[in-house]
Amino acid sequence: MSPPAGGARSPLKIGIAGAGFAAKFHLENFPDAHVEVAGVTSARPESRESFGAQHGLRVFRSVEEMLPAIDVLDICTPPASHHQYILAAASAGKHVIVEKPLTGFYGSPEKFGKRQMLEGVIDLGRRLLDAVNGSGVILGYAENFVYAPSVQKEREIVERSRAQILRLLGEESHNGSHSPVYGIWSAQGGGSLIAKGCHPLGAILYLKRKEGLMRHGHPIRPATVSARTHSITCIPGFEDRGFLRSKYQDTEDYALLHVTFDDGTLADVVASELVLGGIYDYIEVFANNHRARCRISPVSVIDVYNPKHDQFKDIYLVEKISSNEGWIPASAEEGWSLGYARELKNFVDCVRDHRQPESNLDLALDVTLSIYAGYVSAEEKGKEVEVPRL
Repeated sequence: MSPPAGGARSPLKIGIAGAGFAAKFHLENFPDAHVEVAGVTSARPESRESFGAQHGLRVFRSVEEMLPAIDVLDICTPPASHHQYILAAASAGKHVIVEKPLTGFYGSPEKFGKRQMLEGVIDLGRRLLDAVNGSGVILGYAENFVYAPSVQKEREIVERSRAQILRLLGEESHNGSHSPVYGIWSAQGGGSLIAKGCHPLGAILYLKRKEGLMRHGHPIRPATVSARTHSITCIPGFEDRGFLRSKYQDTEDYALLHVTFDDGTLADVVASELVLGGIYDYIEVFANNHRARCRISPVSVIDVYNPKHDQFKDIYLVEKISSNEGWIPASAEEGWSLGYARELKNFVDCVRDHRQPESNLDLALDVTLSIYAGYVSAEEKGKEVEVPRL
């Protein structure tokens, strides 16, 4: 996109699809990117009207109605709707920002085996790739782990020291989602592995891609996966004390994914709903010349002690914490520490300059296909499964 005459760039017009948590933190972090949020839409009229009134935004009845008024569609809706909105935006020549996970298979495990699901995701991935590449639009995959300051510092270390990454560890865990449809495969496309595992896996695949580009001129990509998934809160002996979510209809609450890369190196990802005390997110890198611990959340910037709940009942301290009493590792500035502001600025800059963002569709597809290959492996008791290439 070329700047207008006179040298000054006019703000890009962003339209937000969705009116929930993701839409809120995107809206809070767009100001640094010099954009104009032109409107919002949501499937539920009451949600879009409330969000629009609260933030002073124009409200549209649908994505289709909003597309002519915007340059970029920011998709913050549940993942089952992501693909249809990406296709609609690409068809209209509009650039895309899409929250993670990119997409999935939204049929019941009682009717479809995991290999059928993987084949469905492959077909859908090809459609998305053809649509985005064919239209010439830019797609930013909103994996904030990629843009977290710790991960970006490790990327710099790998590139500048010409490191060889030998193995990686990553995790995202907490005590379960508050979404009423979380735990239902047809709504979520899976459980812990896709909903939480996509985050550390995205950062891990990103670092190996950057290493490959630095060392060989092409990305190092995932070759095979093996996985196990479990439903710990559903076992007969589980004692529910009320602190962990325990209502999972047909999805797992714990997953372990083992990845081998095409250079023979490896990574392990853990994702679960079985962790109290807030979100537990990290990436650890073991290289031939250094070791790094990338702390995503909590980040030790400020610890707050609160002796009484009512004092802080309306104060946000950290995501997914079950109590605000006692010592709390509060988030001083999540837009910075979790990478949101850097992420959105990169997407906007790349749309303006028509170049690929750090977190793009290729990375999103590798993450999604690795996860669904992992589901096949888990169904087959940990058998090694090749990660498809589109």
